[in-house]
Amino acid sequence: MYDLIIIGAGPAGTAAGVYAARKKLITLIIAEDFGGQSVVSETIYNWIGTPEISGSDLAKSFEDHLKYYEDNQSLTLKKGLKVASVQKKENEDFYVVIDSEGNEHTTKTVLVVSGSSRRKIDAHGADRLEHKGLTYCASCDGPLFSGMDVAVIGGGNAGFESAAQLLAYCKSVTLLQQSEVFKADPITVQKVLSHENMKGIVNAQTIEVTGEKFVDGLKYVDLKTNEEHTLAVSGIFVEIGQIPNSHIVADLVELNKYNQIVADPYTQRTSQLGIWAAGDVTDVRYHQNNISAGDAVKALEDIYKYLKA
Repeated sequence: MYDLIIIGAGPAGTAAGVYAARKKLITLIIAEDFGGQSVVSETIYNWIGTPEISGSDLAKSFEDHLKYYEDNQSLTLKKGLKVASVQKKENEDFYVVIDSEGNEHTTKTVLVVSGSSRRKIDAHGADRLEHKGLTYCASCDGPLFSGMDVAVIGGGNAGFESAAQLLAYCKSVTLLQQSEVFKADPITVQKVLSHENMKGIVNAQTIEVTGEKFVDGLKYVDLKTNEEHTLAVSGIFVEIGQIPNSHIVADLVELNKYNQIVADPYTQRTSQLGIWAAGDVTDVRYHQNNISAGDAVKALEDIYKYLKA
C-alpha cells in the first residue's frame, strides 16, 4: 500500500515526486517517459533558473533529480509504463491503479499529472516540418524566430495570447482562423489586432505547410470563396487546442466540457476525495512548465496534510 501514486513525470510529476520523497511519503511514480511536452523543444528559454536548455536535457534533469531520491526507500519509479485506469471500490478508502501491463498498485492517494497532447494540424507537410519551423509552443520556441515573419493558426484565446508574445520580437504575425469569427475574448482580439505588425484572417483553412528542410510558408483556402492563397512565413505556431490525458479518472472525478479535470486552485483537490490533479490535465488558466510544477507542489503539500494531519 503506497501513501501516494503520481501519474506522470513531466514538470508537475517531477516536482511532486521530489517533495514527496523529502517528506518520506511511500510513493510510486508511473510514467511512460520524463519531460512532458517540452521534451521535443530544441531550446527552452523560460525554465526558471536556466537561461536556456534543450527539451531532452530538461527531461534528463527531471529523471536525474528523481533518481537522486530513489535510494531513500520511499520513492519508486516505474518508467516506460502508462496507467490504464484508476479504480475505487465502494466503501473502500484506497485506490487501485492499473498500469498498461495489467499490474495493480494500491494507494491511499493519487496525484494525476498526466498532462495533455497538442491537437495537431491536419495539413500536407505539417508532420514533416514539425520542429523545423512548425511548432506548438510559442513560449518555448518563439524567441528562435526573432525578426521573422510568422503565422499563428487558431483564433481562440491561446492563439491570440501566442500572437501577443510573438509580436514582441517577430517582424510580423498573421493569425489564421478557420471559422468566420475569432473565438478569443473581444477585448483581446481588438487589442492584439490593433498592433501595426499584426494581421488576422478568418475563413482560412490551412491545407499545406511548405518548405524543404525548413518552413518557408503555408497555403490556405478561403472557405467562402474557395480561393487558395500562399503566405510566406518562416515560422508557424499552432494553437488549436489540447487533448487532456484525463480518461484514466474520467469515471471518478469531475471534468469540464474540454475533458480537463476540474481542480480547486487553492489545494488542487478534485471532486473525488483522495485524488488531486495538477498541470495541463487540469482546467488551470495557463499551461506552462513553471505553473505546472508550482501547482504540483501545492497539491503535494495538501496531500501530506491529508495523510498526516
